[in-house]
Amino acid sequence: MDVPRIGARRNKIIRRTIAAVILVCAIPLITWGLSRLKPAAPTVELATVWPDTVKRGPMIRQVRGLGTLVPEDVLWIPADSDGRVERIYVRPGAQVKPDTILIELSNPDLELSANDLEWQVKAAEAAYTDLRVRLESQKLDQQANTARVQSEYVQAKLKADLEEQLRKEGLTSELNQKLTRATADELANRHELEKKRLEISSESIEAQLAAQRVQIQKLRAQYELKKTQVVQLKVRAGTAGVLQQLGIDQTHPIEVGQRVTPGTILAKIAQPWKLKAELKIPETQAKDILIGQLAEIDTRNGIIRGRASRIDPAVQNGTVTVDVRLEGELPAGARPDLSVDGTIELERLNDVIYVGRPVFGQQNSTVSLFRIDSSGKEAQRVQVKFGRTSVNTIEVLEGLRVGDRVILSDMSDWDAHNRIQLN
Repeated sequence: MDVPRIGARRNKIIRRTIAAVILVCAIPLITWGLSRLKPAAPTVELATVWPDTVKRGPMIRQVRGLGTLVPEDVLWIPADSDGRVERIYVRPGAQVKPDTILIELSNPDLELSANDLEWQVKAAEAAYTDLRVRLESQKLDQQANTARVQSEYVQAKLKADLEEQLRKEGLTSELNQKLTRATADELANRHELEKKRLEISSESIEAQLAAQRVQIQKLRAQYELKKTQVVQLKVRAGTAGVLQQLGIDQTHPIEVGQRVTPGTILAKIAQPWKLKAELKIPETQAKDILIGQLAEIDTRNGIIRGRASRIDPAVQNGTVTVDVRLEGELPAGARPDLSVDGTIELERLNDVIYVGRPVFGQQNSTVSLFRIDSSGKEAQRVQVKFGRTSVNTIEVLEGLRVGDRVILSDMSDWDAHNRIQLN
């Protein structure tokens, strides 16, 4: 038979009450404890980030830009007159000399005009000869007339002197003496007039011949111009170099049978042994570039040293064009339009704290970086103030100390976290 247990019900109630009290007290404690816990840090693979160590020492400030090699001297050859392309003698890439014929044009009207002017010059020269002969003949007639009057004057003067002598001796009349004297005086005046006419005649002859010579020179100049234009229908290089292209660009080449007008670009010639680099530098970095600063141009087949020689005052597509004059021998494979990578040295800083340039690190800016702790297992976000920048490094003003390790790669995926775990 069952024996009733004394106090069992009461003990059960007490245990339940104690458990309830403990549970009620534990919930706030657990809640408070959880609220004090830090949020779980995300884990990042260390192999996927780019760490660097803060250093102190000299730092070279540089700017970098992409560009191309271009000839220092480029000769564009235009068409001097209308013409039709009859023949192309050389193609782009060929070595040319000053007298190398590149293209031959034809222009029948120009050749006919040159021939017509040649005959006009010959006709003008013949007319000049005829005019000179006629004028010299007229001059001879004037000289003969002057000589005749002079002779008559001399005879009249002698006769007047004789009549005056006879008059003194009473052998002739006073009337005869006066008549002979008047005749002599008249011939003297005529002689002076004839001499002036002879002088004027000489000046007139020279003026008429000069006018005819000017006409000949004018026609000859026109003929020489036309003849030069005919000769230039055979388009020559004019300088030693390499033929870069035929036409204004690669999309508009010159072809046989094409009609060209004066001023049409027929060819481009460059000297590949005299090249310079044209670098495109971001406008935010170009403000510190000065003429004469050292530069290095990487052609992917060697590095060439040079100096900045020109800075374009205009900004195009957010970049400034900087010309670099190359110094020294060009490496193999250096040719016009070759893509290159160039750096220009701005200044040398002797003793600064610096680190590798982060992805979003700009000059005189403040950014947040993840600083790796001493264990290398965790990184904490810190605010860092930067100063001057270079291509691969940047000056640290505040927020980091020498020896600190920071992550420089893009960490925008963890902007919501102040710390991360490194695995």
